[in-house]
Amino acid sequence: MDIFRRGLLLILSSPSGAGKTTISRAILARDVGIELSVSVTTRPARPGEIDGEDYGFLDEAAFQSMIADGRLLEHARVFGKHYGTPRVAVETAVAAGRDVLFDVDWQGAQQLKENARGDVASIFVLPPSMAALEDRLRRRALDSDAEVAKRMSQADSEMSHWPEYDYVIVNRDFEESVQAVQTILAAERLRRERQVGLSESIGAMRGA
Repeated sequence: MDIFRRGLLLILSSPSGAGKTTISRAILARDVGIELSVSVTTRPARPGEIDGEDYGFLDEAAFQSMIADGRLLEHARVFGKHYGTPRVAVETAVAAGRDVLFDVDWQGAQQLKENARGDVASIFVLPPSMAALEDRLRRRALDSDAEVAKRMSQADSEMSHWPEYDYVIVNRDFEESVQAVQTILAAERLRRERQVGLSESIGAMRGA
């Protein structure tokens, strides 16, 4: 049977600190069939981050040029900095049957759905409680007290967008959350609309 599977865009979103990035890294480590979409951003690199691997780090002028030229599949301003997804790399991967993982906020998810609707599966990751979310932000020690307070005030607004997603996971236990994402990914890969040539192949098998 000559069936080719088109790749999919798997979106993970959550309030900052709820676990989407940690879950994303686990999925990438355990599943060789999916690759990370490397975003571009105007924020400075954090310690240990590598340009072109974790993010593409751009100045404001270069980022705006990509917007103007239509070279971004999605883009958003988050906490005063711009983030975006280069279009060509993603479209090439999906056309070749490779899956792409997105660690983006709700704004990015909305734009991806608009620009690649049939290729998208989206997951919103919730914290078990607001207290747990604040504790995670403080324990990772990446932000000042003022920044933690800012992120907590933003979390309520971000969480209001959960109905826009295909799936919702409450991240009470890391392993359970990773397994849930793996289950969703396996099911989404089997959707009939992603299997190009399926109708023709089944027709041939039936002698139609």
